[in-house]
Amino acid sequence: MQRRLFSSAVLAVAAAFALTACGSGDSAEDGGGDFNDADVTFAQSMIPHHEQAVEMAQMAQVHASTPEVKNLADKIESAQGPEIATMKGWLKDWGKDESSGDSMEGMDHGSENSGMDDMPGMMSKDDMAGLEKATGAQFDQMFLTRMIAHHTGAIEMAKTEQSKGKNADAKALAKQIEAAQNTEIADMKEMQTP
Repeated sequence: MQRRLFSSAVLAVAAAFALTACGSGDSAEDGGGDFNDADVTFAQSMIPHHEQAVEMAQMAQVHASTPEVKNLADKIESAQGPEIATMKGWLKDWGKDESSGDSMEGMDHGSENSGMDDMPGMMSKDDMAGLEKATGAQFDQMFLTRMIAHHTGAIEMAKTEQSKGKNADAKALAKQIEAAQNTEIADMKEMQTP
């Protein structure tokens, strides 16, 4: 057990070193400090978006009735947890807060006071409460429907970053999110009952 934990720790340090090394060059193509408002908006928006997906995935581990849905939820949580940490690191490096404040321009969020629920694909508090109360097959179908909408919103945000962002690392992550979540949407559609 200790050997496994040590190996995991070594891998985590190596991954962190690799990510840091990627952004340490002077070239504008390197991730480092070269960023614009779209990059900041992407990270500030995608962090809470991912956090909600992780919360939904954790519900699935408790409430889902099929191993397929539980496996998908585990895959979502495993992918998005590290992405959240990466984006939080960028914001810290860029000297930006995790909360978005006024930098939500270009994301089509509606009025200033409308909050996170207006982000593409975000579930409302009522949606999340309804999901929490569901069990078995009802949960599975509700989870799949809502996660498809959630992923669709993330893809929209990722496309915006790819077209408007400047930071190479952020654009690469956006491309990765788009590809992974398109694949997961296809998988979820197959799992849905007609």
